[in-house]
Amino acid sequence: MKKYRHPGTRAFLVGLLLAVWLSGCTIPERRSAAGSHHHSFIDYWPLPRNDQEICLAVKDNIDVKGVVTSAGSEYVSKTSSPASQDAACLAIARARHVRIIGKTNLSELTLAPSGLNDYFGTPRNPFSKLHQIIPGGSSSGSATAIDSGIADIAFGTDTAGSIRVPAACCGIVGMKTTFGLVSLRGVFPVEPKHLDTVGPMGKDIAHVALGMDLLQRGFAAQYAAAVAKKPLGRQIKVGRLYLNGTDSRIDKAIDDALARAHFQVVRLDPAFTKKWEQAENDGNTVAAAGAWINDQQYTLKWGVRARTKAVILLGRLLYPGQYRKALERRAAWQHALHEEFQKVDFIALPTLQVTPPAIPWIGRIALLETRVLNVQNTVAVNYAGNPALAVPVPASHEHFPVTSLQLIGPRFSEAQLLNAGRIVEALTNKQTR
Repeated sequence: MKKYRHPGTRAFLVGLLLAVWLSGCTIPERRSAAGSHHHSFIDYWPLPRNDQEICLAVKDNIDVKGVVTSAGSEYVSKTSSPASQDAACLAIARARHVRIIGKTNLSELTLAPSGLNDYFGTPRNPFSKLHQIIPGGSSSGSATAIDSGIADIAFGTDTAGSIRVPAACCGIVGMKTTFGLVSLRGVFPVEPKHLDTVGPMGKDIAHVALGMDLLQRGFAAQYAAAVAKKPLGRQIKVGRLYLNGTDSRIDKAIDDALARAHFQVVRLDPAFTKKWEQAENDGNTVAAAGAWINDQQYTLKWGVRARTKAVILLGRLLYPGQYRKALERRAAWQHALHEEFQKVDFIALPTLQVTPPAIPWIGRIALLETRVLNVQNTVAVNYAGNPALAVPVPASHEHFPVTSLQLIGPRFSEAQLLNAGRIVEALTNKQTR
């Protein structure tokens, strides 16, 4: 049985489980209001035949002019007016006449790590067979739109792992950007003062690099410079972080990927692991309290699901006593990361500690959401504000052929992270040919 990584994490998860359970434990309705392509999209605008343009999908918590931003919610979609202008993060894509092909599905108000959506339908994980596997949330539709080949690049948002978790579940690449690098103007908020970020998702490193160039001017030149400076893995030093409760086969897959890349790998000190665990707990607290601060107006609205309301109300419980204390510890965690990056270029660990779970046939959704929250290794990065990259690597598992390597870098090291991911990807592809 999986052990909780920190006493505070246990308290947080028990609170979440009780809140969601008492709110009503229902199965997803798995219906679609306006979705298409296995519920990947809420609004979809097909390409003209033989069109060869780059196709960009945009998560439906990011404003696109003339389209209602639903945030994955029935209530928001039915009571909101179309956006009067694009979100700021779309400015470069518009200037380059990139074709936006639709608004992608997501967890309601971006608050569920599983990626399930009761109203618009749950996007289908490409690895689903007899049982439907979670697509990961909250940017679930962005991930499945990439995997299906409908979109070349997708923009998602990441507050506590919402890009990296679906990337891990669906076997694609996802980038969580440095906090503050990409404007949040026109993005539906969860915790915009400390955690929220916008980032790209793609089938491979090249497409994510292209996506970054649509979010940050001059990024292509930064990436080319990073590749030229350190073209080989042996020039890169990686600190390997091990966490209790990780499936041994996933740890092995991560270690094998790092070895294939010929990185200089050093094991991080157990003292840093304890700091990581505290940061995970604090990051979850800040995210939940942020949901209360920004979304409390939805707790009495018809059409907002009970599970979503429960998560917001959990934030209300955490806000008075724990939110400010968690924020007070943030500077110490940022300093701890900075100190590690004086010794290594990047930190490596699995994005998820286990393979993505199946969606239960009947009920138990509260247990599912709690379990996914407990196995994702993502929110400590948001809490610090650093960038992180999720890259698929092969795994020897009877039910799931890939897992996800997460690489964490210093602030504003997106180009260097993608270069390291490029090396991992190239040598993985060479091995699997």
